[in-house]
Amino acid sequence: MEPQTPRAGRAARTSSPPDVRAMTTELLALDRTLGARHAAPVAMRSVRMVEAAGAAVPAGTAGADLAEFFEVAAWILFDAERHGPSYRLNRRALALARRLPEEERSIELLVLSVLSMQQTHLGHPRASLRTSSSVLARRDLPPRVAALFHVREARAHARLGRRAAALRSLAAAREMSADGPSDRDPAWSWWFDRAELDGHHGLVLADLGDAEGAAALLHAAAASDGGPAYRALFAADLGRVLARAGAWRETDAWLSALAESAPRMGSVRALNSLRRAIAAVDGGRRVPRGLRGTTRDLTELLARELPRERHGEGHVHHLPTEPPEFR
Repeated sequence: MEPQTPRAGRAARTSSPPDVRAMTTELLALDRTLGARHAAPVAMRSVRMVEAAGAAVPAGTAGADLAEFFEVAAWILFDAERHGPSYRLNRRALALARRLPEEERSIELLVLSVLSMQQTHLGHPRASLRTSSSVLARRDLPPRVAALFHVREARAHARLGRRAAALRSLAAAREMSADGPSDRDPAWSWWFDRAELDGHHGLVLADLGDAEGAAALLHAAAASDGGPAYRALFAADLGRVLARAGAWRETDAWLSALAESAPRMGSVRALNSLRRAIAAVDGGRRVPRGLRGTTRDLTELLARELPRERHGEGHVHHLPTEPPEFR
């Protein structure tokens, strides 16, 4: 299925200023249905269009709408493993959000949640902890937002090998999510549901060496219906966890099933996780012949779906060394 060209693309052929709110809506729809692999080029074109328009962007757009637009583009580029431009756009969104009146600044929390996740993803868990702790120190956070940042905190603790701290953070996230959504939760937090929490809980357990517990939670997250396209990541990570644990029969069954859905995976992070699962099998001992055949077929499929040289999408960039400034 080919992604539809959003209004952002059509607007490029006219002299009218870009409609930032409409561009954001269409980027979100594209990312949710087809994923970052398809949305990232559109996001980059949209950003260039807004940057080129400069002063032509309507004055009323220079606040919350523009911050949200840059943040949505940053999220998409993060899931596409294009971390340099993602980080730059996150910082722009953060600067814009912090100039808004207090009652309009909830987008700042979304920016910081993505930055914290990106920091852990790229191997900077201590920076991620500083980011999440700066938010959790605030008073009167909406419960879903607090739960989300406890999850970010748990992921960073797990990367640092701090088992007790990671499990405490997860327990806090579970407690704050127990009553479901509240009327205080910001609209952007809709995606942080039980499946999201289960998936991240599984990833924490995987980092802590509990393959069996991780597999159960990742399976539950992967089996949930109706989630955004990036949740293919949980299915891919389940394959990686099984492979690293040497559970060859389960790995073969799961990777064989994923081979059918891999061409439709829109998350570059998920495709790269599948690569890591294959590498774990390739480096394993006493791997059954059938599983090696499965990974050969999957390797060929991934080479077609995500060539390493294309747009640098598979390359992980290092973040700048300075952390975001918090107020």
